Amino acid sequence: MSDAIKHECGISLIRLKKPLEFYKEKYGTAFYGVNKMYLMMEKQHNRGQDGAGFASIKLDMAPGERYISRQRSVAQQPIQDIFAEINGRINDLMVTNPDKKDDVAWQKKNVPYIGELLMGHVRYGTFGKNSVENVHPFLRQNNWMHRNLIVAGNFNMTNVSTLFKKLVSLGQHPKENADTITVMEKIGHFLDDEVAKLYKKLKKEGFNKQQASPQIAERLKVAKILKRASKDWDGGYAMVGLLGHGDAFVLRDPAGIRPAYYFENDEIAVVASERPVIQTAFNVAFEDVLELDPGCALIVKKNGKLSIEKVLEPLTRKACSFERIYFSRGSDAEIYEERKQLGRLLMPEVLKSINHDTKNTVFSFIPNTAETSFYGLVEAAQDELNRQKKEEILASKGQLDDVGLEKILSRKLRTEKIAIKDAKLRTFITEDSSRDDLVAHVYDVTYGVVQPKDTLVIIDDSIVRGTTLKKSIIKMMARLEPKKIVVVSSAPQIRYPDCYGIDMAKLEDFIAFRAAIALLDERGLGDTVHEVYKKCKKQVDLKDKDVINFVKEIYAPFTDKEISAKIAELLSDETVKPEVEIIYQTVDNLHNACPKNLGDWYFTGDYPTDGGHRVVNKAFINYVEGNSERAY
Repeated sequence: MSDAIKHECGISLIRLKKPLEFYKEKYGTAFYGVNKMYLMMEKQHNRGQDGAGFASIKLDMAPGERYISRQRSVAQQPIQDIFAEINGRINDLMVTNPDKKDDVAWQKKNVPYIGELLMGHVRYGTFGKNSVENVHPFLRQNNWMHRNLIVAGNFNMTNVSTLFKKLVSLGQHPKENADTITVMEKIGHFLDDEVAKLYKKLKKEGFNKQQASPQIAERLKVAKILKRASKDWDGGYAMVGLLGHGDAFVLRDPAGIRPAYYFENDEIAVVASERPVIQTAFNVAFEDVLELDPGCALIVKKNGKLSIEKVLEPLTRKACSFERIYFSRGSDAEIYEERKQLGRLLMPEVLKSINHDTKNTVFSFIPNTAETSFYGLVEAAQDELNRQKKEEILASKGQLDDVGLEKILSRKLRTEKIAIKDAKLRTFITEDSSRDDLVAHVYDVTYGVVQPKDTLVIIDDSIVRGTTLKKSIIKMMARLEPKKIVVVSSAPQIRYPDCYGIDMAKLEDFIAFRAAIALLDERGLGDTVHEVYKKCKKQVDLKDKDVINFVKEIYAPFTDKEISAKIAELLSDETVKPEVEIIYQTVDNLHNACPKNLGDWYFTGDYPTDGGHRVVNKAFINYVEGNSERAY
């Protein structure tokens, strides 16, 4: 999308089911797992560039031997930084011990990071400091092997304060009121409790403390721990956890908001946030990579047995549609077709806008992530051009000569690469007018392909804030002096905050919200803002399940097209001579294009969890009161 927003995170899990000697024999290295984890994290680099983390656990190590390793980074290229450190440690040991290059048992004992259980995480920080302390995975340490817990995830909770208070009521003293800490400590609390109960039972059966340890590993019921820990969670999440003795889990939220995919064979079990990551890293077919069902946990026991267990009762499936529009890589077979369909479905409205004049229309896209939707739009435009050709030929009633026929058949759709993004400009100058001038030149433009009689149609993934459109793209397009500029969004109007992982927290940031407020003022409906504010305030002390999203009333007086027209007005000014029109995808078309991912709360205000309604009302209260803090 042309407006940069931070979003999402990416998780990776690898469980090597065979001894490390197997991978040395078959693949030439005992570092097979580390190499594959590097590949998986790089293939999810799109999901997080603020930081990255890696952790590994070695199975069946003797007391006193290190079995847990973790590395995190907030460097400019965090994944490369992590694996440079890991490779450096490995290479140093191998250089000083050249006789051990084929001794896998020695390598496992002495070389860090090469365990059978590996976790990776790439992070976009939605808020808070971006220090290494905020980077996943998080580690909860204990001298009891079973009580060591490593957690990383792609999630936001809407009720962090409530979860924090519950931890305090359990007698804990959490070091931070943040969702990652509260989630980990909640799991850790019930993990401790379950281990203690098992030990008490084993003691009655005659096991001593040392004998009890392997029995605890075997009998520990991870699903039971997760069920107790997640009982009060409200949010979107896909989280991965490792227990010190070798169990692992991945848990997905009951509405399926955040994605998780897995693959298993007799050598490995792997999990990632995106299907193509697994397909590419392990060269497996599309149909072999499965999606983890909402409310379920994938659990891999220390013995390598994988099971899928229902932890939470599934809600109506509301998988994030932004995954399909923008966040996930478009190399997924389903997502690629869905993005093309998003483009195709926009064509009827585009044709109305250009009055079916494909001859004098230039089609393009911005930014590069909109390219797939552009292909769908162009295919639909080509269908229209073919219809026009057929109509002309039939209308001639056989009177066309070869020259006339060739003239019709040779007419082509005009597609051009109009916008080119330069190397990132650093706006060192803080004075507003100078900064705006620099921002306006982030993109360069291709001259000579657009004529004054032409309409320029540009497709974008989505229009969030509209800042880049207003300050750069539209002004840049206007320099080409077309008759008209049509900006097309493959996503519907973004009207409401997201509270499940995407950095879209403040209502006033959304150009659609600002347009609705402007329309209310123009039409003498300004009192609506105060009425909605009073309704939101009255709900502050209600339970989440009783809260209603009253912010919908801000948009209710207007049609989608009225808001789109006002957005077009807000995004252009007196310096822009061509007419500007904004066309948005409809929610119905979005659902038609992405039938498996119906999460649309940022467009409709229909949140999949009760906590979402509290968040949107709080965001509106913040807007009216001029409070810049986040609503969750």
